[in-house]
Amino acid sequence: MAVHGSTVTPLPQDAPPEVRGRSARNEGRGSRNKTMASRRARMGWLFIAPFALVFVAFLLAPLGYALYLSLFTKGLATGTRFSGLENYAHAFTDPQFLSGVWFVVRFSLVLIPVQMAVSLAAALVLDHLTTKLAKFSRLMIFLPYAVPAVIGALMWGFLYSPSFGPLQQLFSLFHASAPFLLSQDNVFYGLLNVVTWQWAGYYMIIIYAALQGIDPSLYEAAKIDGASTRQVAFRIKVPLVSSALVLILIFALIGTLQFFSEPQILGPVANGSITPDFTPNIYAFNLAFGYAQFNYASAISFSLGIVVFIAVYIFMFATRKKGSTLS
Repeated sequence: MAVHGSTVTPLPQDAPPEVRGRSARNEGRGSRNKTMASRRARMGWLFIAPFALVFVAFLLAPLGYALYLSLFTKGLATGTRFSGLENYAHAFTDPQFLSGVWFVVRFSLVLIPVQMAVSLAAALVLDHLTTKLAKFSRLMIFLPYAVPAVIGALMWGFLYSPSFGPLQQLFSLFHASAPFLLSQDNVFYGLLNVVTWQWAGYYMIIIYAALQGIDPSLYEAAKIDGASTRQVAFRIKVPLVSSALVLILIFALIGTLQFFSEPQILGPVANGSITPDFTPNIYAFNLAFGYAQFNYASAISFSLGIVVFIAVYIFMFATRKKGSTLS
């Protein structure tokens, strides 16, 4: 037989011996290739098996169980009963949930542009510097992200303290009282400052890495044409890292809509400014572990997931690129 691609053609009876020998070698080679491909596939599955087990055990299984809980309602008199989408209908008419969603939406509209401006400016400055100071500055800007969010929030709680924090000590030199940045009127801006510096360094690294991938000959050509440093930055560098900017915008949008760690940690020192329904995640946490309403808390969590999915989809649809050009 002669093998041509995936088609097997029978050899004629009077085929020369050398032709038959070549055909046998081709068949043997094809069989060995299939065996090697099958072995590589099995090795690939073997390598990803540990991750797959962890992924299923700690993400898919909890999500499936939470989804199952969200479809039931538990009452003292009625017991546990299947309620279908009733919990979801209640969530999207719950003023406490909607208030938390409105807060994180407003927070995102202010926070994300500020984070983008800070991280982009830092990346452009560091990309322009060629001294040893650039490496040290890059490390210092990235350092707040390297600190765990819980520890960082505790540190900011100390800095914001109206009694023994450094801000109060600074204002006392001028015989004045420092503003409490976690008060009812200032908590929005106090948390804005915390989250900006928590994530700006991470986003800066992403933009800086994208800048390092740009061909330096573009800068040289622009300077020969008389472009200033500012024009090179805003007319060449920024358009060429637009994909990285869109990526971190998506990261920031997803993270901000799931806002939890910082207000949860700073709640005890905020003197009531951070309420149990401050954000949807805090509301779900308190429902589950404060009032044992695990079914409704699960529905709240999935409702927030729906909001995040819709927001990210709209953003990606609005910012989709059909091509990239320098302008």
